[in-house]
Amino acid sequence: SSMHVLVLFFPSWILRMRNVHTEAVQAALAKYKERKMPMPSKRRSVLVHSSVETYTPPDTSSASEDEGSLRRQGRISSTPFQSHSNVEPWLNRVIQGSSTSSSASSTSSHPGGKSAAASNTAPATTAATVLADLMAHTQIGVPVNSRVSSKIQQLLNTLKRPKRPPLKEFFVDDFEELLEVQQPDPNQPKPEGNQVNVLKGEPLGVVTNWPPSLLAALQRWGTTQPKAPCLTALDTTGKAIYTLTYGKLWSRSLKLAYTLLNKLTTKNEPLLKPGDRVALVFPNSDPVMFMVAFYGCLLAELIPVPIEVPLTRKDAGSQQIGFLLGSCGVTLALTTDACQKGLPKAQTGEVVTFKGWPHLIWFVIDGKHLAKPAKDWHPQVRDASSEIAYIEYKTSKEGSTVGITVSHASMLAHCHALTQACGYSEAETLTNVLDFKREAGLWHGVLTSVMNRMHVISIPYALMKVNPLSWIQKVCSYKARVAVVKSRDMHWSLLAQRDQRDVSLSSLRMLIVADGANPWSISSCDAFLNVFQSRGLRPEVICPCASSSEALTVAIRRPSELGGPPPGKAVLSMNCLSFGVIRVDTEEKLSVLTVQDVGQIMPGANMCVVKVDGTPYLCKADEVGEICVNSGASGTAYFGLLGITKNVFEAIPVTAAGMPVSDQPFTRTGLLGFVGPDYLVFVVGKLDGLMTVSGRRHNADDVVATALAVEPMKFVYRGRIAVFSVPVLHDDRIVLVAEQRPDASEEDSFQWMSRVLQAIDSIHQVGVYCLALVPANTLPKAPLGGIHISETKQRFLEGALHPCNVLMCPHTCVTNLPKPRQKQPDVGPASMIVGNLIAGKRIAQASGRDVSQLEDNDQARKFLYLADVLQWRAQTTPDHPLFLLLNSKGTVASTASCIQLHRRAERVAVALMEKGRLNVGDHVALVYPPGVDLIATFYGCLYAGCVPITVRPPHPQNLATTLPTVKMIVEVSKSACILTTQAIMKLLRSKEAAAAVDIKTWPTILDTDDMPKKKLASVFRPTSPDMLAYLDFSVSTTGILAGVKMSHAATSALCRSIKLQCELYPSRQIAICLDPYCGLGFALWCLCSIYSGHQSILVPPLELESNVSLWLSAVSQYKVRVTFCSYSVMEMCTKGLGTQTDVLRGVNLSCVRTCMVVAEERPRITLTQSFSKLFKDLGLSARAVSTTFGCRVNVAICLQGTAGPDPTTVYVDMRALRHDRVRLVERGSPHSLPLMESGKILPGVKVIIAHTETKGPLGDSHLGEIWVSSPHNATGYYTVYGEEALHADHFTARLSFGDTQTMWARTGYLGFLRRTELTDASGERHDALYVVGSLDETLELRGMRYHPIDIETSVIRAHKSIAECAVFTWTNLLVVVVELEGSEQEALDLVALVTNVVLEEHYLIVGVVVIVDPGVIPINSRGEKQRMHLRDGFLADQLDPIYVAYNM
Repeated sequence: SSMHVLVLFFPSWILRMRNVHTEAVQAALAKYKERKMPMPSKRRSVLVHSSVETYTPPDTSSASEDEGSLRRQGRISSTPFQSHSNVEPWLNRVIQGSSTSSSASSTSSHPGGKSAAASNTAPATTAATVLADLMAHTQIGVPVNSRVSSKIQQLLNTLKRPKRPPLKEFFVDDFEELLEVQQPDPNQPKPEGNQVNVLKGEPLGVVTNWPPSLLAALQRWGTTQPKAPCLTALDTTGKAIYTLTYGKLWSRSLKLAYTLLNKLTTKNEPLLKPGDRVALVFPNSDPVMFMVAFYGCLLAELIPVPIEVPLTRKDAGSQQIGFLLGSCGVTLALTTDACQKGLPKAQTGEVVTFKGWPHLIWFVIDGKHLAKPAKDWHPQVRDASSEIAYIEYKTSKEGSTVGITVSHASMLAHCHALTQACGYSEAETLTNVLDFKREAGLWHGVLTSVMNRMHVISIPYALMKVNPLSWIQKVCSYKARVAVVKSRDMHWSLLAQRDQRDVSLSSLRMLIVADGANPWSISSCDAFLNVFQSRGLRPEVICPCASSSEALTVAIRRPSELGGPPPGKAVLSMNCLSFGVIRVDTEEKLSVLTVQDVGQIMPGANMCVVKVDGTPYLCKADEVGEICVNSGASGTAYFGLLGITKNVFEAIPVTAAGMPVSDQPFTRTGLLGFVGPDYLVFVVGKLDGLMTVSGRRHNADDVVATALAVEPMKFVYRGRIAVFSVPVLHDDRIVLVAEQRPDASEEDSFQWMSRVLQAIDSIHQVGVYCLALVPANTLPKAPLGGIHISETKQRFLEGALHPCNVLMCPHTCVTNLPKPRQKQPDVGPASMIVGNLIAGKRIAQASGRDVSQLEDNDQARKFLYLADVLQWRAQTTPDHPLFLLLNSKGTVASTASCIQLHRRAERVAVALMEKGRLNVGDHVALVYPPGVDLIATFYGCLYAGCVPITVRPPHPQNLATTLPTVKMIVEVSKSACILTTQAIMKLLRSKEAAAAVDIKTWPTILDTDDMPKKKLASVFRPTSPDMLAYLDFSVSTTGILAGVKMSHAATSALCRSIKLQCELYPSRQIAICLDPYCGLGFALWCLCSIYSGHQSILVPPLELESNVSLWLSAVSQYKVRVTFCSYSVMEMCTKGLGTQTDVLRGVNLSCVRTCMVVAEERPRITLTQSFSKLFKDLGLSARAVSTTFGCRVNVAICLQGTAGPDPTTVYVDMRALRHDRVRLVERGSPHSLPLMESGKILPGVKVIIAHTETKGPLGDSHLGEIWVSSPHNATGYYTVYGEEALHADHFTARLSFGDTQTMWARTGYLGFLRRTELTDASGERHDALYVVGSLDETLELRGMRYHPIDIETSVIRAHKSIAECAVFTWTNLLVVVVELEGSEQEALDLVALVTNVVLEEHYLIVGVVVIVDPGVIPINSRGEKQRMHLRDGFLADQLDPIYVAYNM
């Protein structure tokens, strides 16, 4: 029925498959015009990644064990890294130092890090390309002309190209963001043939005098033919060093068996009893000792477990081998003297315990350690039974190692079947090139050979490396009848055969190709025959076979004299194969797989082909499935693993009707294939190498073959390529890792990568998710030199591969993202309210304590103007201390009592009028370091009727970035005068300052260091409380400079609210570790003590850089109950004191009732929690830490204070949040995000949640913009530099429905209100306000709203070396900037991890990954990331990144 599927092939037609594949790849590449893809940029230091063993001779490695004809370049000499002369010239560029909108910021960098642009002063040497079709300016009018921008343009052009046809979408997830699921393509090929029934192999022949067990055969030959040669071992020069005779094998095995059972004891008990497992650790060069050990164990009724010789403590996969030994209960390892000497030793001289291994006793089996058996001792040579004979290890695709048990009966039956299939006869000579410890090398070269008294010539791997022709020379000199090889041995000998004219292969009757089931073995076979047919090799001699560790030999091609049919060949469509369907290819010659048959099934076996997934239904004739075998000659179980044993060794194939095909269980072989004409078996791949991408199956080996066909000689080191798949976002994604030659340049590697992507796309119609290149010789090696795939995959996923080049193509591969969100036509605000009422939802509004009854008493009127309050305190309590300023040593640097402050303020007022000649209402910039001077000059301005503006002084080491901000605030605030210290005055007029700003345009600068002691005639009295008291300037995280106007009424209302919330009185002390320049930090530092009379202990955050314990020590020393800090301070304490708690001896924090973090963002729960945990031991109460919330329109909306319930935490679904919805979930549920309430709403403050677009009121637990109404709202922006028109309604918004009378201020923050079960101090139910994030910062991507912090949190978790992260968008690409805290070697590991985590957790594709040094992401004084400066710095090429990856 399947004849129409195949094209038969006769030996006369010989085709070199390799060329076909290479031609196909070249043709595929020719279809692509040279696409301009943006090449990643890399810092020079990262380029010169020299390989781990640059000087290794090139033959130490080959491709993975199974890789046959990997077209390898002969012997290349690897040279040490030359310096790359062809690196793009921009790599050693000087960094450009343009001042972008970052001039509008108070950039203080990470504590201890250098500020982002500190080193960027020299002019650039780049010939930058202008981005014509992007915006010519960024947000704030910065011309964009840089290399980065041109690369991003290339990337956008690449991404504009049509992708594959979009997949049909439908939804499976349980929520808004339903991932698209691939609908099967209606036109995809489907199998049409009839169901194929079970195939029966020929019966096992009956042989007279066939021994009852393998040991009986050994005993017979050992006693009757003791001189017959059994095994010849060769050294690395190819000389025969020792021939083991059957007599010697028998006598030495007996001695070993006797010694093991009788001479090894622990505590006078024998160490071993029959049935115990014993590890065999023998090098590949010592087959003789291995054979003695193997048969010695069998004679002692012990179970040998052959494993590889461990080379180092942490070999690739060593831990899994350890797990196998542990689960087998192995306590003894047999080895040779030479091998034992070479094992790594501990200091005691004993062999070290390898990672993950049980403790082993090592026993050396060289002759002198063995005892002569006692006269009366005879081993029991029993008939073959179902007891376990030996255990063969196997490493799965995932890296786990299992032990497959083979019984004595199976071992005997397998020898019988192989003898019949291969026509072995007594005393034949066989050359074995394979590993004799497992699989075909063991079956032919150790077991079946003894059964038939054959002579085996064992060729060690080390000899093959030196002389690839050695096996052919031995076949010739020993006139061997059979050779057992792998396709790579044939390939290697082809590369070396030119030197040898006189070899003859005419003695061979069978050349068994052990990996004949590999798709590329056919090219080796054909090429080998082509060359050696003239040297006596007959075509019918080549016998590919298929085997698996579980089922042993599955099928083998019989030589024609044994009655085998002629060989077959099939040319199959790769596309149909990916759907599991067999079609002979007709039209698309590029995309074909040519496979050869692996002969017929084994004698005495039954075979069927079943569906790969789910119930094992029989396949149709033209369908690829897993081959299953039922025979007496297969493995029995995975040792100790019942579950997977049942699945693999006890499969029950069923017909389409569900009827079992046999009462016998079948063993799954892990081979994928079909049965062709003449009952020939064809294998097209292995389950282990299967990658199912979007419902189509691809074979890892096929993809490797395609990659190797792209100019391998020039580029890939020794053909070493690993292909595997990793699960990302509910589908497998293909990863290709290759070792690049030491002399490959950046250009070469990028070129090769782009071509490989195109070739694979064209031939397999599948995208490669990630392509990574590593330096030569750095991939983990398998025992015989191949690549250890599972370990490579593990390293990739852990970020420990250390590639030197990476190209990711998530845009091509990831086709199952959720649909972009379509905004619904807006529901009107009125229907929303009605909807809420019907649903029983209350409108979300909340307020702090009512203060209206406090408004009109005498106290309130008396405290309306802070200048009056200070004068009143100076008269009534002149010596009451208001301020204590601490220096970095923790000693008091200065103090101020009421009278001292009043007198200093008077002097300042006099100076302003006399020296500055200022008028009432003039604006004055106060440029002071944090301290008492700042406070005194502030009140001096109020006394003189001027309007103060506090400005952070420029940083002397970093004028270029900090001075422009000062200049801008002075200009924008229209300051008529600058008050400052002498030192800063000098700095403002210095030569260095002139390089950053125009110093000629400063207004009058007065220094207040030594002012004359003059009395002020009269203190200015404002005519109305609505007059302007001061201006509060601050730079938002989006780089916008905004000054808000604070009236006298608002100023005193703010102080009153804080006094009530924190219960502040003259007898109280509070500690403040904040910057005093804007927002709540300024109010606490300069205003509140004057109003409430409490004493403020001032700790400038800058001082913590030299003494990180300063703030906490002060809190403890002064027994402070209430303290305020910023996130930067909290982070410094957590990072700086976490490791050195000894600095904190004697610090006791049990006095603290409330510690508030002053913030204008969503509470950082992880930071506050780790702070609480860390200092719990110093007495800090778990309930003490909370956060405040304020913004530009109202600097203090929430603040925990001393009374009221603790802040609550809720968990919301992050996916819902992107759709502007709040969905409360349980803690720990997937996609959950914890949100903590931002303290209590202050007295006099009302909050409502409004819809961002319709401005209608929203219901409880609905996400919207937080609007606020309170007597201490600012009265408006003085100016918003650059965005005047946009913000006019921020202070005077009204709801579009409901209460349309109240005037509200819009905060620009998203959040929600939720009524809790707790009660407030007033006895009412408590309403909690949850802040989600600033609207200005959110990213609109795929129609959804993302908060940068959520993406950043995921990214920081992705790898231990990621210190900090910031994201922004450019055009519509997501750019992720990551600070690497580790060696630059790790830089490229991060690219894939970052891309994976953002896909998995946020369903977004990262466009660009930028890896930078620690401290590059600019951070302002509140500890907030300045993402827009970072963006401008990136686009202007100022970050000096370690690596920039452009994801395709």
